[in-house]
Amino acid sequence: MKQAIAALCLTGTILTSLLAVSPSIKNEPVVQVTGGRIEGVLNRAGDVYSYKGIPFAAPPVGARRWKAPQPVVPWSGVRRADAFGPSPVQGAPSPFGPWSAEYLIPKTPISEDCLYLNVWTGKQATRKKPVLVWIYGGGFGSGGSGAPIYDGEATARNGIVFVSVNYRVGPFGFFAHPELTGESGNQASGNYGLMDQIAALKWVQQNIVRFGGDPANVTIAGQSAGSMSVNCLVASPLASGLFTKAIAQSGARFATPYPSLREAEDDGKKTARALGASTLADLRALPAEALLKQAQAMRGPIIDGYVLPASIAQLFADRRQNPVTLLTGWNEDEGLAFGPLKNAVDYTAQVNQRYGTQAEALLRYYPANTDAEAAQSQRNLSRDQTFGAQNYHWAVTQAQQRLPVFVYRFMRKVPATGDYANYGAFHTAEVPYAYDNLRFVDKQLRPLRQADDELAHAMAAYWANFIKTGNPNGKGLAHWPAFTAPSDSIMQLDTVIRARPLPDRAALSLLFSILQTP
Repeated sequence: MKQAIAALCLTGTILTSLLAVSPSIKNEPVVQVTGGRIEGVLNRAGDVYSYKGIPFAAPPVGARRWKAPQPVVPWSGVRRADAFGPSPVQGAPSPFGPWSAEYLIPKTPISEDCLYLNVWTGKQATRKKPVLVWIYGGGFGSGGSGAPIYDGEATARNGIVFVSVNYRVGPFGFFAHPELTGESGNQASGNYGLMDQIAALKWVQQNIVRFGGDPANVTIAGQSAGSMSVNCLVASPLASGLFTKAIAQSGARFATPYPSLREAEDDGKKTARALGASTLADLRALPAEALLKQAQAMRGPIIDGYVLPASIAQLFADRRQNPVTLLTGWNEDEGLAFGPLKNAVDYTAQVNQRYGTQAEALLRYYPANTDAEAAQSQRNLSRDQTFGAQNYHWAVTQAQQRLPVFVYRFMRKVPATGDYANYGAFHTAEVPYAYDNLRFVDKQLRPLRQADDELAHAMAAYWANFIKTGNPNGKGLAHWPAFTAPSDSIMQLDTVIRARPLPDRAALSLLFSILQTP
């Protein structure tokens, strides 16, 4: 009798364990994670489970505003993980420029209580799947993991555990103040958004095996400010050991350093005075809307001496960054020129005034012989200042330090109607291709063609191969050579995919040297 009872207890223990870690037990599996149990959802096709809105830290509200992420608050029972958590506090999402609704966060919910992540994993209960952690863009002032084009189902179907994370943005994620520095325990303040990302990566290390993921095979990826975040995480000693590979799509910061802690603290004091807040308690008691309105310009990482001990360029030059295999690149038409473009005469005068003795050399690569040529040069210069020169320099640094790197240029002028037809291979255009999410793109605004589906399938295969092995190449794909300075071979991603030498490396090298000049 005792043996029978023991056997029943053992069977119950095994079943409980399987329910906690194996998605194949039931259609809506229960998984034990830090804080409690969650219940996910099986997709309609019956091959991918999603777990949305998983808290990875305590809500950063009240006394936790402007603190490093705190341990998650445990819950009882089983938490239903079938909806995205709130996006971080920001302005209401509204389509603008090339970005239609599918590129933006949902209109609701939006809250300071925003530290949630999402997981997609294939139904097959395979162990040791590679893991991708996705970090969204938005200029460090907007964005969220709930944007439709960030869906992880297609990537999960490709044998990868896809994780997308929220982090604080704007004045909630990047507000520094001397009193915050003093109370922190590490003599730093301001990089709360980056610390959120690091906390999420630690959650992945502790929990991802329960979704079939391999914590020893984690790739971080992001676009725009997400790519700049990836750049910061690779540079930060606090992220050591949390990932081995990085995908950086249009964003890095090498040429001009982020603000110093002192500069950021001074901005924080000015903001506090403008808000009439004389203490931290006063600041933390302010409504989120008041802070958002007063501190719109307060966004982005800080050289705080803790998360970022020095500038990105210095950390890499000293080889103090976390060594990773890198896939990086940028888009052909992603110059962010908000406002009217100048004619040839005015543009030439502006370049001469801004760049002095280097203007003549710069105008050889960004010429202005006609108004039309000047307009294109302004777009190209904007693209290369913000993205091209930065990501190119990162690739060159990797190659010089004998770290593997693969570089792309997304060239596909996305088919579009109306004003959307003016944007070509715009900023963010590559994201739904790389993660095989064209099904979320509004086909009335952008009537995609078979060539777009073919490009998306190829790009998703390259990305998946890189996430799995650190090499994008695979069967049936055009060969993507590693980037090695001096050959500077890149992959051109268009309706025809081919490797070629980087055509404008001289321009990028010159521009980077100019941008470095104080």
